[in-house]
Amino acid sequence: MNTQGGIEDNAAIIGKAQIARHLFGSFDAMAIRCCVELGIADIISNHNRPTTLSEIATGINSPSVNVDGLARLMRFLVHRKIFDEIPQSDDGKADTIYSLNHCSNWLVNHKNITMTPFVMLYTDPFMLSPLRDLSRSIKEGGTAFKMAHGDEIFDFSLINSEFNKMFNEGMACLTKSTMDVIMLNYKNGFLGMKGSVVDVGGGTGVAISEIVKAYPHLKGINFDLPQVISTAPTYDGVTHVAGDMFKAIPPAETIFIKYILHNWSNDDCVKILKNCRKAIHVDTGKVIIVEIVQQPAQDDLVNDVHVSLDLVMSAYFSNGRERTEGEWKKLLGESGFYRYNIIYIHEIVSIIEAFLL
Repeated sequence: MNTQGGIEDNAAIIGKAQIARHLFGSFDAMAIRCCVELGIADIISNHNRPTTLSEIATGINSPSVNVDGLARLMRFLVHRKIFDEIPQSDDGKADTIYSLNHCSNWLVNHKNITMTPFVMLYTDPFMLSPLRDLSRSIKEGGTAFKMAHGDEIFDFSLINSEFNKMFNEGMACLTKSTMDVIMLNYKNGFLGMKGSVVDVGGGTGVAISEIVKAYPHLKGINFDLPQVISTAPTYDGVTHVAGDMFKAIPPAETIFIKYILHNWSNDDCVKILKNCRKAIHVDTGKVIIVEIVQQPAQDDLVNDVHVSLDLVMSAYFSNGRERTEGEWKKLLGESGFYRYNIIYIHEIVSIIEAFLL
C-alpha cells in the first residue's frame, strides 16, 4: 500500500471506504425490513400527502416510540433514496417532512402491487442464517441453505409450513410486479396463442390468472407441487393441477415457465424442457421462458442485480444459476428447441420464446 508520511494514498482510502460500505450493506436490507414492520410507507400513503416525522411517529401507534431512532432511520432511508425529504427552514424548528418516491411506493403494503412480502421473505432468519455458511458451501460443496437447515429449500418447505407460506407469498408478490411488465411488453405474443396454456411451477396461480383475465380465449392450467397447489386460491378460467415437472407436464398448446429454470442445474433444465416439448400439442406450439439473460458487458443497476442474483441462486438452490444467451442457446438445443427468440425488457427480466420448428 502506497503511503507518504504515514498517510494512505487516495486509492487506498477509497478502497477501505468501499469495503466498509459493503460490510454495512446488511443495514440496507434490515432498514427496509424495519420500514415495512413499522408500516412507514403505509403511514405516509394514508395521509395522501408529504408527512412529518411527528405524524409518522404517531402512526406507528406505540406509547414509547424512539423518535430519535426513527429520525435516524429516516435519514438513512432518504440517503439511500428510499424516501424523499422535503427541505424546511434552516432554523431547525420545523418538523422534517417525508414523501414517497418511485422506490418507497413498492413498500406500501395495502397496494395491489407491493414488494413487502418479498422483503419479509429475504430478510427473514430462514434466509439470512444460511449466508454464514457461504464459505463452507464453497469449500465443501453443496448449498448454504441446506447446511443451515438440513434440507434443500424445496424439501424444507414441505416440512415447515411457516416458511412455505412466507416463500409462496414472497414469490406471488414478485410475480404480480413481473407480470405487469410482461403483459405490457408481450401483448402480441399472447394474442397469437390458442387453446390451453400451462404455467409450469406457477405457484399459487397469480401469473396464469393474469394471462387468462387479459386473454379470456385461453384456458389456463396452473401446475406445481402438491404443497403449493394446496394453498392456491380459485381463479376464473384456471385449473390447478398438482404434479412433478421432472416426471410429466400437462399437455397444452403453449408452455409458460417463469423464474423456474434458474433454480436448477443444466441437466435438470434439459429434463424439464424435454418434458415441456412432450407436452406441446402441435409443432406450432411454443415455450415461453421468463428468465434473466445475463449480459456481462453491461455495467449498470440491472446488471448489478443480475450478478447479485446469481450469488443468491448459488446460496439457496442446488446448482441454481443465472445464464447468458449462449448458455440458454445450448440448453434449448440439447432439449430439442433449435429456434428461439429473446425479447429483452428494460427490467430484470427477458422473455425467451422457444420453438420446435
